[in-house]
Amino acid sequence: MKLLGSLGLAALIFGSLTSCGPSKTPDSGGSNEPAQLKVGIVYDKGGLGDKSFNDSANRGIERAKSELGVKAVSIESKEEKDYESNLRELADQGCDLVFAIGFNMMKACDTVAKEFPNTNFAIVDGFVESPNVRSLSFKEEEGSFLVGYLAGLMTKSGKIGFVGGQDIALIHKFEYGYYAGALTANQQVKFMPAKYTGDWDNIDVAKVSAGLLFDGGADIVYHAAGRAGLGVIRSAKEKGKLAIGVDSDQDDIEPGSVLTSMIKRVDVSVFSTIQDVKEGKFTSGVQVFDLKSEGVGTSEFKFTKEMIGEANLKKLDAIKQKIISGEIAVPSTKEQYEKYALTQGLFGVPL
Repeated sequence: MKLLGSLGLAALIFGSLTSCGPSKTPDSGGSNEPAQLKVGIVYDKGGLGDKSFNDSANRGIERAKSELGVKAVSIESKEEKDYESNLRELADQGCDLVFAIGFNMMKACDTVAKEFPNTNFAIVDGFVESPNVRSLSFKEEEGSFLVGYLAGLMTKSGKIGFVGGQDIALIHKFEYGYYAGALTANQQVKFMPAKYTGDWDNIDVAKVSAGLLFDGGADIVYHAAGRAGLGVIRSAKEKGKLAIGVDSDQDDIEPGSVLTSMIKRVDVSVFSTIQDVKEGKFTSGVQVFDLKSEGVGTSEFKFTKEMIGEANLKKLDAIKQKIISGEIAVPSTKEQYEKYALTQGLFGVPL
């Protein structure tokens, strides 16, 4: 009996000691290795296949799956009213990081992030002030300046146009950066009145809008309209004119009809945020992606390099370096654009 008592006491002591050691979770497969990072992403209206904004975010997710071994869960939003429930669903599923793709999700992201203080969130193009939210911002005006500069060099009619999605401050960064670049290249260039589709999905409305600009004399039209912008490219093809794509490289949608695309590296912002979470380096606040960090830029002119010519490409690179160095401060609003035009001795204004 004494022997059994001693053995029982020893077992109890041993059990108490081992229970204080590192635990093994089911997610870690019975080892002490970190559990697989789980990332959720809520896509904006327009969804995957937009060949633009959402597709760029998806490329960042796919890269993280391949290079970082993360598990990804996604939801494509059908209506704006679904944003909050979609974000909440992914947080409920235990995602370590949840992305809100698009500024329209700001309110929803703010609400859900407060409900899940131990979950990391990131929003593209929106600003949410919360200790567990990173806001991913871009200097779209800098990339737009470059494609505008090229449009100014390449226009034959002397008139160019712009088609936006929603008429908001974010898209004004594209518009006025584009105007400033074009005017810097060509003081004689004229701007047709900008067209706005009112949403990101209506390809037909964007096509009609671009058609009106082309019929009015514009020979190059830049779009910042998400999926709807595919209509601008179709119109350029049909009318024998040139479009400028946005967000993703859209040059191959209608080869030869897309002069270039303003690349917005949403994929880089998504991947780097996932990497930071995985490495324990996640921080809240605003993270800005600009021309210097290669967060924005142009496509590689795969189908239009000969049309553009080596001399123009050299001019474009020189302007790029001036933006990177800070010699050129690119405007992002109408007021800044007008001031830029005056200080540069440029007096062109939109028609």
